[in-house]
Amino acid sequence: MMKFQILQENFAKALSISSRFVSTRAQLPVLSNIFLSAKKNRLTVASTNLEVSVSIDVGAKVEREGDITVPAKAINDLVSNLSQGTINVQGEKEKLHIKAFNFSSSLLGMNASDFPSIPHSVGKNVIKLSKDDFIESLSYVLFSSSLDETRPVLTGILLIFNGKDLHLVSTDGFRLSRRRMSMDLKGKKEKEFRIILPKTSLSELSRLFSDYESIDFSYQKGESQVVFGSQGSVLSSRTIEGDFPDFEKIIPKDKNYILSLDREDMLRAVKLASVFARDSANVVRLKIKKNSVDFIAESSQAGSQENSVDAKVEFDSKDEELEIAFNCRFLEDFLNSIKGNDINISLTDANSPGLFTDSKDKEYIHLVMPVKLKD
Repeated sequence: MMKFQILQENFAKALSISSRFVSTRAQLPVLSNIFLSAKKNRLTVASTNLEVSVSIDVGAKVEREGDITVPAKAINDLVSNLSQGTINVQGEKEKLHIKAFNFSSSLLGMNASDFPSIPHSVGKNVIKLSKDDFIESLSYVLFSSSLDETRPVLTGILLIFNGKDLHLVSTDGFRLSRRRMSMDLKGKKEKEFRIILPKTSLSELSRLFSDYESIDFSYQKGESQVVFGSQGSVLSSRTIEGDFPDFEKIIPKDKNYILSLDREDMLRAVKLASVFARDSANVVRLKIKKNSVDFIAESSQAGSQENSVDAKVEFDSKDEELEIAFNCRFLEDFLNSIKGNDINISLTDANSPGLFTDSKDKEYIHLVMPVKLKD
């Protein structure tokens, strides 16, 4: 028999996070449940969909230790609607009794022995990551990953641990983002290794570890699994098997045109162009001139527009002007990801990828493949 007391606000927060990782697979009903384990002075709240799992320790007054699993939606909806204060919880066989001020209920659960084994700690060979730097780096690359499940490798984020640096890379085949962050290994020498992690797993890190300064990370190659953790919260994820594209080869070496533009001015021009471009496969043409860039978009249904933005333009080419086309949605995603006021664009020709950088962040590069214009 399990028996404990817990604060509603702490219980509700842990349940809310755990509910995002449950599965609705009919063949494994226990995966739609949340695992509760009361031991010593804490309650462990956990869930998994067999690809990602989460385990959260919450302070509780435990009178009797025990385990149970209960339906995620039912207990999350129930606890989130209770008033703040102490909740009394008691588990007996496969029932969970919940009592609060002017409230009592019984939830039907399942035996905890049916719940899959998941990590509740980070384990050995821990690498410590700066939470702020890691979460910020993710914001630069998550949007560039693919949604096409037929190419699983492109739906993930490549993490390259290289000496004291960590590189995060993503691509959907049409654009690519790479962000480098340094790591404080305190004298330890880590071997270089590469792993691909699902975008969905990494997207949850900022929510789960928002209150912490650092995140512990471990990877056991033979287990095809990574574990992130900090102060009682643990997130584990499967890795994606396969070979990530050799992205280094497509980073342009030649820079025939180097542009510097105000971010807000360019974002406004791209948004104006998108009004017409969305009817024409999102294509916006950039006409590079001596001191400006024209953003041109046309639609057979809505009409056309042309917007000029002041720019500092350096030419290393015989031709003083260049016309190149991009998907305006890709340009807008990049402009929304950066923090600086100015952006730099390096171009080779109309058929080579454009290299986009943030003037305030030398550790970030973004590539966008051009759209081939009809003659």
